[in-house]
Amino acid sequence: MRKALSLFVIYRFQFRYMRQAFSHRNPGMIMEIIIKPSSRINPCLNRRKGKHTIQIEQKKLYFCIQMEQNQFFFSLLRQAIGSERGFTKCPTPDEWARIFRQAQIQALVGVLYQAVTHLPQEQKPPTQILLKWTALTETINGLNLLMNAESARLTTLFESLGHQTAILKGQANARLYPDPLSRQPGDIDIYVDGGKENVTDMLLRIGMLQSEPKLSDIGKQDKATTSYHHIHLPANKDGISVEVHFRPSSGNMNPFSNRHLQRFLEQEIRTTHMVPEGFRIPTVRFALIMQLSHIQRHFLACGIALRQICDYLMLIQDSSADDRAAINVLLRKCGLRNTAGALMWLMQQVFGLDENLMLCKPDARRGAWMLSEVMDGGSFGRYRKKTQYGLWRRFFYARMRQLRFMRFDFRELIWIELNYWKEILITIPERIRRRTWSFAEAQKKEVRKAL
Repeated sequence: MRKALSLFVIYRFQFRYMRQAFSHRNPGMIMEIIIKPSSRINPCLNRRKGKHTIQIEQKKLYFCIQMEQNQFFFSLLRQAIGSERGFTKCPTPDEWARIFRQAQIQALVGVLYQAVTHLPQEQKPPTQILLKWTALTETINGLNLLMNAESARLTTLFESLGHQTAILKGQANARLYPDPLSRQPGDIDIYVDGGKENVTDMLLRIGMLQSEPKLSDIGKQDKATTSYHHIHLPANKDGISVEVHFRPSSGNMNPFSNRHLQRFLEQEIRTTHMVPEGFRIPTVRFALIMQLSHIQRHFLACGIALRQICDYLMLIQDSSADDRAAINVLLRKCGLRNTAGALMWLMQQVFGLDENLMLCKPDARRGAWMLSEVMDGGSFGRYRKKTQYGLWRRFFYARMRQLRFMRFDFRELIWIELNYWKEILITIPERIRRRTWSFAEAQKKEVRKAL
């Protein structure tokens, strides 16, 4: 009975992705699945490890399909970072439309455009797509100039008031790209020392904060909100949103690993240096640990895009062997070993990352899992089909997703779930007052009323 059930699961899975392969009319993928099924999934599984082995093989098969479907997209991405030159064959107009759409989903429009401009004329995208791509890239370039100027202004302002500062993530990462203005920006993350109370008082004095953030301000676009590690300010007249960090990172939900993580970051953030753009940035070691914890936090909570992974690749390439050795020692203590292993494998497969540059041994199972989530969900999981469902169906899906992710990092996910239900209980009075279960839904209603 057990063997029959295993065979049913295997061939049901194969049929599902064969159908997906046929729907994309990809002969190479179809032949790979049909001709060599036994090399991917072995039906003769022992009783103890049968289910686990099926899950691993399913993820490997799904990874092969993802790589095959997005071969031109990944090739263009490798060209953008300089590890590959030109296509082996010319993409069709439909394939270019798919590449452009994937670039938007993964927040890599500007980065990939740099590779498009260096393609031979016969391999370039259709004129209509190229015009859209050029317009978006010019907008990204202009936004980066605005963000750099605002980062420099905030650095000068806060340091004149006696606070040490450092620009985290976004604009600090953009400097490492071949074209620093090509990275698609988000908001400005600036660390300001002094602790939560001192930073809040300082923002109130200079008028960047109108009043202390309250629980009732959650979900309101024109109000500042506070969290464990930063104060999120409303967007200014140029549409730039600023997050003022009084702690270096949101860290982990697991309090035991978070204690080690925050202790290291608090010590490392004391060392910063000024860059030509006019703001300060932290050390590479700080950035490697802080951004790895940021990737883990968002990946487990909702999702990440290839933009964050490209940022991390730039950091690794900018680091020294001593930096990587120091980070390797900290990974397990800071609760980041599983995510680091998955990330190393993903970057090896997608970008061709050299083994000498890896922080730790790559993890194939978690890496294939991470890639499938990245390609399905895009930036912060916004493009995942299940996010378009109704409120209660999304709630059920999110809880089932968290249960499934227990196999990725059990210790961290347990604390994430405990914190989720704690936040639900704390905010019940405010939800009752607003007559809504979801603050996001309430925010959408307010926007619709304003329109």
